Amino acid sequence: MKFPENFVWGAATSSYQIEGAAFLEGGGRSVWDMLGRQPGKILNGDTGRVACDHYHRYKHDVELMSAIGLQAYRFSISWPRIFPDGVGTVNQQGLDFYSHLVDELLGKNIEPWITLFHWDYPYELYCRGGWLNRDSADWFADYTALIVDKLSDRVSQWITLNEPQCFISLGHLDGIHAPGLKMGFSEVLLAGHNALRAHGKAVQVIRANSRTKPFISAAQANKISIPVSDHPDDAEAARQHMFSVTEKKLFSNSWFSDPMILGSYPEQGIELFEEYMPKNYQDDLWTIHQNLDYFATNIYSGVHVRTTENKGYEVIEEQELPVTAMGWPVTPEALYWGPKLIHERYQLPVVVTENGMAVDDVVDNDKVIDKERIDFLYKYLSEFSRAIDEGVPTYGYFIWSLMDNFEWAEGYSKRFGIVHVDYETQHRILKYSAHWYKALIANHGASKTADITAEPVNKQSTEVV
Repeated sequence: MKFPENFVWGAATSSYQIEGAAFLEGGGRSVWDMLGRQPGKILNGDTGRVACDHYHRYKHDVELMSAIGLQAYRFSISWPRIFPDGVGTVNQQGLDFYSHLVDELLGKNIEPWITLFHWDYPYELYCRGGWLNRDSADWFADYTALIVDKLSDRVSQWITLNEPQCFISLGHLDGIHAPGLKMGFSEVLLAGHNALRAHGKAVQVIRANSRTKPFISAAQANKISIPVSDHPDDAEAARQHMFSVTEKKLFSNSWFSDPMILGSYPEQGIELFEEYMPKNYQDDLWTIHQNLDYFATNIYSGVHVRTTENKGYEVIEEQELPVTAMGWPVTPEALYWGPKLIHERYQLPVVVTENGMAVDDVVDNDKVIDKERIDFLYKYLSEFSRAIDEGVPTYGYFIWSLMDNFEWAEGYSKRFGIVHVDYETQHRILKYSAHWYKALIANHGASKTADITAEPVNKQSTEVV
C-alpha cells in the first residue's frame, strides 16, 4: 500500500476518556460525571474521574507520541473544564492546560487537531435543558469563541462535534450514553437540530476569528455499506443503503451530514419524520450549512449489501465474520467503500479521524504483542490506500486510540489503544502495534506486510516518569 507524501498520520483521544482530574483546579461537572453516579449505567461502576490521568501526565504522553513518530494528535477540549457552569466565568487553569498541551505538541513537531465537543456536555447546562434548549447553540458558540481566541494563533485544525449520531441517539433516545435519556422522538429530533445549529454557529465563529487559516469539519460516526460483489447493481444497492433513512432512528449517515454539507435534511427522512420535525426547522438551515474543508469520518466496520429483484437493497446477515473485543465485525473493505461513497455524495476530501480495534490485550514481561490489532490496521489501511489510488482525495488518518482509556458505557473493560495503560499504576507500555505504526509512518505508509519488524524503542521511554 502507498499514501501521498503529504499524508498526515495521527492518533486520537477525547478529554473525558483520558484526562481524569475531574473537578480539580476549577473544572466543572459533565453529564458523564452525572451518569457515572447512577448504579448500573456504566460497567463495573467505572467513571472518568481518574482515567489515564493525562491532565497531570500530558508531557510524558506527548513524549510517547513523539517516540511513535506521530505527525498529528487529535484531542478534544472539555467544555466544563473551561466553563464550570457551561457559560460565564472562565476557569483559567483549565484553559491554560490546553494551551500548555498545544505548546508541548508543537515542540515535538506534532500538529494539534482540536475537537471542540466530544460528549462531555456541561452538567449545569444540562440542568437548563441541554441540547433541548435553543440557547445551546449560542452557549456552544461562546465557548468556541474563547477557545479560538486562546489557541488559534497556534492551531489551524478544528472539528466542531464528534459523532452527533452517538451523543444524540445513544444519549437521548436509547439512554445508553450520557445523559442517559429515553425521550420522545420529537425531543430527540429537536436535540439533534440544536446540535447542528451549534455546529453551524461554531464554524462561523472559527472562520471569523481564527488567527491562522482554519481547516474545519465535524466528525461523523459512519456505518458503511459494502456491496457483496463487484457487480454495478450491488454497488448501487450499497450506495442506496449507505445514505437511506428508513427507521425512526438517528444513527444515520445522512441525517447530520446532509444539513451540514448539502444544506437540507435528506428528503426520505423528512417524509418519515414529518410529524416529529422541529417547528420552522427550515429557517435554521442557512446557519447549519457552512462551508467545510473536508469530511471527517470515524469508521470501524460495515455491513454487506446486495441488490434485489426490484433494484432495491438488502443487508446480508453474516455469521462467520471475525469480530473485535467490542463484538464489531472486522470488515476492512469499509475503509474503501466508506471514503469512496462519502466523497461521491459530498464532494469533499475525506479524513479518517477514527479507526481501530478493541483487543483483549495481554501484558507479558512488559510487552504487549497485539498481532491481531496490527493485522486489522494493515488490512483496513490497505483498503483506504486503494480508495486513494482510485481518486478519493484525503488529508490523513488517525488511529483510535493513542492509549487505552475509559470506553464510555463499557468502562475500562475494552482496550483500543496502541499504548497500554495500567489504570492502577498509570504505567504506559508501547504495544507492538505502536512500533508497527512508527515504522509505517517513517516509510510514508509504504508497507507490504503486517509483520512486526520494528524494534521496540528503549524501555525507559515507555515508563511513566
